[in-house]
Amino acid sequence: MADEKSRYVKEHGKLEQRSFLLMLVLVSLFFFFLLKPFWGSIFWACLIGLIFHPLYSRLRDLWRGRSTLSALTTLVICLIIGIVPTLFVMASFFQEGAGLYQRLQSGDFDIQGRIEQVRQAFPAVQNLLERLNLDLNNVTAQLSKAALTASQFIAQNAVQLGQGTMEFFVSLGLTLYVAFFMLRDGRSLVELLVRALPLGDAREHLLFTKFAEVARATVKGNLVVAVTQGTLGGIIFWALDIRGPLLWGVVMTLLSLIPVVGAGLIWAPVAIYLFAIGQWIQGTILVVFGVGVIGLVDNFLRPVLVGRDTKLPDYIVLLSTLGGFALFGMNGFVVGPLIAALFVAFWEIFIREFNSPPLILTADNSPPTAPLIVDPAAALDPPQKEENDSGTA
Repeated sequence: MADEKSRYVKEHGKLEQRSFLLMLVLVSLFFFFLLKPFWGSIFWACLIGLIFHPLYSRLRDLWRGRSTLSALTTLVICLIIGIVPTLFVMASFFQEGAGLYQRLQSGDFDIQGRIEQVRQAFPAVQNLLERLNLDLNNVTAQLSKAALTASQFIAQNAVQLGQGTMEFFVSLGLTLYVAFFMLRDGRSLVELLVRALPLGDAREHLLFTKFAEVARATVKGNLVVAVTQGTLGGIIFWALDIRGPLLWGVVMTLLSLIPVVGAGLIWAPVAIYLFAIGQWIQGTILVVFGVGVIGLVDNFLRPVLVGRDTKLPDYIVLLSTLGGFALFGMNGFVVGPLIAALFVAFWEIFIREFNSPPLILTADNSPPTAPLIVDPAAALDPPQKEENDSGTA
């Protein structure tokens, strides 16, 4: 009778535990679904908290633990150096994009005529397209359609930006509001998550550290490279008196967020057109500046700022960034590498903890003081070499 009662209590306890876990999962999913309209704001608030947390910590130490004042000051600095200049540049970008759309509609900017100039100046281009079974007229029509569609999209968004100003500022205010708590209470939130998640404290600290490193490296690295390349591209376009330098500078900035692709998709066709219309000096300057300055920025800064901190191979950074753009839009240049970094971190933990070689005991049943084989090549070294090395040491 006592055994049956004990079994009943045990089974009832399991049922209660499973029911509670099921309800926990359902309530959490409903809560995440409730926050779905604000995922963008929450995501960027978390990034602001991660990127500016070192500054917040310095201010808090300087002001003897005044966390609220330190968080507010950090947000003000974030607004001054990041958000306000971005708003100014984007407003000018939409204005120039709307002007380009009007020139395309009125025929003032004739893409077909400019491509015809390139074809006449470089007959080899048409021969190459014929070998690739591409019709130049079809390519010209597609480029014209793409340019008109892109400029129309910019013009429409310029109107929507003006109409949705209140919605934009509400979203910006929500981002800054959440970022304030991420700065002030971020460390305690992380500790709460470490307590709540059933992955093991050591693994959770490792994963959170990896997440923070990759987020900082991806945002700071990619944005620094993209802004630098776009700024340099806009400056050289302005210096060569090419129309719309700010517009093309912003476009080069956006393209530079994609590794390998970069700003060359803009300045290279412009250089070819300059050569086609006989402006050899301007074309040469643009090519030399594009290859020797804009290109080197990507080759030197991106591996240093992104690859070194993320510790991810270049091809994984490229594929994860492209996949992130395809799935998550503009947020994808951060979300993609973050998912890739967590993927690598989880597999590193699995290999180290669950797929490591079994421990081999010595004759006295005690573990060896050092690994029997540190590296596969060490197994091939003869014993004499080890003695010589140890004797030399």
